Formats: sequence, structure tokens, C-alpha cells
Amino acid sequence: MARVTVEDCVDKVENRFELVLLAGHRARMIASGSPLTIDRDNDKNPVVALREIADETVHPDDLKEDLIHSLQKYVEVDEPEQDLPLLADDSADEDNGVAFDRMSEEDLLRGLENMVPPDKQDDF
Repeated sequence: MARVTVEDCVDKVENRFELVLLAGHRARMIASGSPLTIDRDNDKNPVVALREIADETVHPDDLKEDLIHSLQKYVEVDEPEQDLPLLADDSADEDNGVAFDRMSEEDLLRGLENMVPPDKQDDF
């Protein structure tokens, strides 16, 4: 029985550090129940992972993508943006005739201070 060494896998993955990361990730996948692509031959998971990489039964690029995906904490989902109507209308507000884009900050704060929350209106 021949043992797998790093030398057998270096031609598949040139960077030894990347090889160790990929083999370790594949060994964790095997430990969590991922199906084997080769016979185990009484080998432990890291050796089986190296043998799979050396025999090219798993592709290193697929392992790399899976490793990156497993390490991501936030995965951005590309969703189409909704077309919202633009509020570029310079007309005054219909309720009180005030144009909010022309209000000073002090006027806005004074108006907000005078507002009463809906649940408190019965008290006044």
C-alpha cells in the first residue's frame, strides 16, 4: 500500500499552504458525512482527502469555492432592484403647503417637537 505524500498532490495544487487548506476542508467534509470518491483502504480522513486530490476524483477549484463559501459570514444575494417612483417633485406638501426640501434644520426640529404621537393624542 502506497502512502500519499504532499509531493503527489503538488502538481494538482501548486501552493502547499492551499493544498493543506483544501485537504483539511475535504477531510472535515468526509467526517461530516460527505460520500467518498475512492476506497478508504483503512486510511484516516486527511489521507483519504489527499488521495482524492492526487487521483483527481475531486477538483481543487470546487473544493476552493466550497471552502470560501463555508467561511463566509455574510452572503450577498443578488436581487433585482425594484423601480421606485422618484420623489423629485418640488411641489409643496398637500397637507400644510410646506416644501420639506426647502426647510431649514431648525424648522424641521421645531415641527417634530410639536408633534404628538398617535397613542398620546387622547391625553391632550
